[in-house]
Amino acid sequence: MELIMFLRDEMADPPEISSLNPTSRHRLGLGLGFVQIKGRPKLAINTLILPLQRDAKVAQLQLYLPPPATRERPPGCKTVFVGGLPENATEQLIVEVFEQCGDIVAIRKSKKNFCHIRFAEEQTVDKALFLSGYRIRLGSSTDKKDTGRLHVDFAQARDDLYEWECRQRMLAREERHRRRIEEDRLRPPSPPPIVHFSEHECGQLGDKIKDDSKFPEAVRVLLTWVERGEVNRRNANNFYSMIQSSNSHIRRLMNEKAAHEKEMEEAKEKFKNALAGILVQFEQIVSVFHAASKQKAWDHFSKAQRKNLDVWRKQAEEIRNIHNEELMGIRREEEMEMSDDDMEDAPESKDSDDSGPAAQAEALKEENDSLRCQLDAYRNEVELLKQEQGKVPAQRSDEDATRQQQLSFLQQALQGMQKQLLNIREELKQKEAELEKGSEDKQQLESQVQTLKDRVQTLLTPQSLTLEPSEGDDKGSEESTNQANEAATSAVVSCSQEKDSVPDKGPPSPVRSEREALLVGIISTFLHVHPFGASIEYICSYLQRLDTKINTAEVEALLGRLPCTFKQELTGVGASLEKRWKFCGFDGIKSA
Repeated sequence: MELIMFLRDEMADPPEISSLNPTSRHRLGLGLGFVQIKGRPKLAINTLILPLQRDAKVAQLQLYLPPPATRERPPGCKTVFVGGLPENATEQLIVEVFEQCGDIVAIRKSKKNFCHIRFAEEQTVDKALFLSGYRIRLGSSTDKKDTGRLHVDFAQARDDLYEWECRQRMLAREERHRRRIEEDRLRPPSPPPIVHFSEHECGQLGDKIKDDSKFPEAVRVLLTWVERGEVNRRNANNFYSMIQSSNSHIRRLMNEKAAHEKEMEEAKEKFKNALAGILVQFEQIVSVFHAASKQKAWDHFSKAQRKNLDVWRKQAEEIRNIHNEELMGIRREEEMEMSDDDMEDAPESKDSDDSGPAAQAEALKEENDSLRCQLDAYRNEVELLKQEQGKVPAQRSDEDATRQQQLSFLQQALQGMQKQLLNIREELKQKEAELEKGSEDKQQLESQVQTLKDRVQTLLTPQSLTLEPSEGDDKGSEESTNQANEAATSAVVSCSQEKDSVPDKGPPSPVRSEREALLVGIISTFLHVHPFGASIEYICSYLQRLDTKINTAEVEALLGRLPCTFKQELTGVGASLEKRWKFCGFDGIKSA
């Protein structure tokens, strides 16, 4: 205990000493002691002049702190250099001193007063460095060969460097392996290899393209072949048939899209109905809370119950308001979508001639009102500027000049719009007068036709109550009746021709409108230029350049109604089998 107190008093920065263990195991009777300091390895005190005993004098002990290491630590260092050893020091003494730091693998002692000690672990080197600076003496001898001062430092050893490099290479391999595994895990799967082009593969690919389930994989192969440049004059027909089969899937995809959109609309409608039902239930719950808050029922609840009812009512109202806003937002979105659809579906042409000028007149009125508002605004601005300037006349600034110029332009535009509005009003009046005149003429013609029908009815009624006339009288009456019928018929025909409203009834024509007649003419010219025929997709693609609203079903139905003008033939063999339409109008004329 006295020795520990002496150590604490003699050291400039005394550490916390936990224990002191004296020993005298050396064969020469060397006194050794081991001091355990917290946070440091067990230090060997070997500077005792006399053997350390329990009643040893404290004044004979000398303790020196080790200086810091002067060399940088080599990577993976497990070997230390120990200098300042007594010349008579043995390997057993060195092991006894340094084995307290850790397991020793090997000791290489030189003939001089130094050695190299290799430990099993790297952290034991740090413990061995704390022994640097201590003095060592063998027994009580004062000979220089029996005394020395330890100097412990890092040593560079090839074995340590080799083990460290091997360990670093192993860690690098593990890191590369771990990184490669992570990259493989995050890398998207590579696409399957594309088969090379051949006639056999081309035939199989044509069958796969026609199959809906195998179409995505087949079209990817087709795209790769076309990009590689596999198309040539020999297999152009096969590639054309595959491309045509790919084009035929567009209708299927559009139908699938329409089906999904329908499902989405149904889901939206279902969600909206469910939300409306939930909102109704929330309204009922809130009404229950309001009924409970009335005085008839409110007075019977306790104070705690009233507080809970208030909290519950507020929560229910907040949730109800949130759901109500969500439902109103859905309805607003639907109204906006409906308005957009109405704007897109609005017809470009008006139904009647008189509706066009009326709509134009309304548009011009709106523009006239907007221009008047702008004109009044500019005038007010000019008056304000004049009031700000006061009585002192000043030159007009650039802003005034531009505003005056804009004002004059607006006045000119307003005058032009007014003139145009007056012209349209006059045209509208003329159209109305013509319409009234036409309606009067129509009424007159209808009255004339009605009178003529009445006359014919009266002439054709059989005279059943008269006596049997003679044969000559019969002939005369028949002639008079025929003359009367002919006169009535001629009058009806003349009236119908003047009215021009009763067309002759005949067999129904395959061409039902002027638009279809125009399509027949264009298709006839197109197929006349293509004597070997063309597919329905090719014809529709040409017609859609003129009118985008033309679809394949309408054109195919029109061609089917005219078998004497157009005929359908199958061309090609195998995968290149294709339906083509040809113009045969001239053949029909020759046969007729």
